[in-house]
Amino acid sequence: MDNAAIEEMFEPLGPVSIRRMFGGKGIYRNGLILALDVYGEILLKADPVSAPLFEVAGARQWVYESKKGKPAAMPYWSIPEEAVDDPDVMKIWLQLAYEAAVRSQK
Repeated sequence: MDNAAIEEMFEPLGPVSIRRMFGGKGIYRNGLILALDVYGEILLKADPVSAPLFEVAGARQWVYESKKGKPAAMPYWSIPEEAVDDPDVMKIWLQLAYEAAVRSQK
């Protein structure tokens, strides 16, 4: 996804910065990473507080194969379908991702 499209998607939350990383992009708000663009898909940060909400909404956790050939689960989840075409619902999920980023700093 190009940077302008990412900025537009995250606009309800406020300004974000985008940095290249690991062949993808990190999406930051107030210096905290709250999302990734991996292979053209936006993945939102979650934690033990918010991950169950993502799971119930039908989102899937990002899991990749580690160097040892084992699955490695990351604290990032796909955007729930209900949010894709509804900016008001998207804002809720973006806020949850930002709150997870804030909690991860404590």
